[in-house]
Amino acid sequence: MEIVEKIKIGLKREASDSVTEKNTAIAMKSGTLPVYATPAMTALMEQVASQLAQEYLPEGWTSVGISISVAHISASPIGMKVHAEAEITAVDGRKISYKVTAFDESGEIGKGTHERFVVDEAKFMQKAAGKK
Repeated sequence: MEIVEKIKIGLKREASDSVTEKNTAIAMKSGTLPVYATPAMTALMEQVASQLAQEYLPEGWTSVGISISVAHISASPIGMKVHAEAEITAVDGRKISYKVTAFDESGEIGKGTHERFVVDEAKFMQKAAGKK
């Protein structure tokens, strides 16, 4: 069986968060304003994509992010609820491509693309540990 056999174009998942003082641009040192930080939005997008892939992978396998390109198009103040969606747009061997979108209660706040690569956890960690 192919490792990514169950991962299909069109699969979607969503994750949510709230804007707090901990994930503002000030707290994350990505800006000077108390609004949802671009790194926090990007992390939520990557989180949901990772969770979507993990749902379909066998034990001992995971996916790692290899690229992300996003635009943060609208600010969200503290207290606002936010959520991100990931949709699989392509599967090429063990590479999975996604469309990622983020929203707050007023509408779309970010969008972009993300790619992940499916790896054997033990082999990946062994290779990473070899860098010491």
